[in-house]
Amino acid sequence: MTSPELVGEALPTKAIRKIKQMLGPWGVFLEGFIRNPVMVGSIIPSSRFTIRKMLAPVDWDNCRLFVEYGPGVGTFCRPVLQRLPRDGQLIVIDTNPLFIDYLKATISDSRFVPVLGSAADVEDIILAHGHDHADYVVSGLPFSTLPDGVGPAIAAATHRVLRKGGAFLVYQFTPRARDFMARHFTRIDHQMEMINVPPCFLYWGWKD
Repeated sequence: MTSPELVGEALPTKAIRKIKQMLGPWGVFLEGFIRNPVMVGSIIPSSRFTIRKMLAPVDWDNCRLFVEYGPGVGTFCRPVLQRLPRDGQLIVIDTNPLFIDYLKATISDSRFVPVLGSAADVEDIILAHGHDHADYVVSGLPFSTLPDGVGPAIAAATHRVLRKGGAFLVYQFTPRARDFMARHFTRIDHQMEMINVPPCFLYWGWKD
């Protein structure tokens, strides 16, 4: 079986660009997956059913800072911005410049702040943008395939950065993410969303 890394090397840049133009946002997402499958985790964005269910428990009236790890092409960004109060802010963090550049070019909302960086540095990132805590953090990062130590570091930093009563919202294709969350969050609600490719596990870790 050919690995995603070799596929990325085998496809010429011109072919990737043509596929991206044909597919629009999905083409950008596909290119991001081909170039870095370990960090993207899925070949297509999340379904609207996953998004709706994942965001359902959020208390939007009391949300001033929402953070997202691994925003991709903005599948969650737009629904979050639709719900976020006018004085709120959405900070998204991604290590992939392809996604950050795409989001900067396609989302003009003044509440939207895309940051090229690591989710493990979330505390420094939000501090640099005038915040001392986040109300909610959503993540689709593939915890099970992240480099050693990165998953635990992200989970620990997220717990520290959340306000009391806030939550870490995680959607994954394996249940392993719960293990990383359970070291810091004593209350974790969970569901499954079957109308997604592939079906995914949904977790809400509450900072009680």
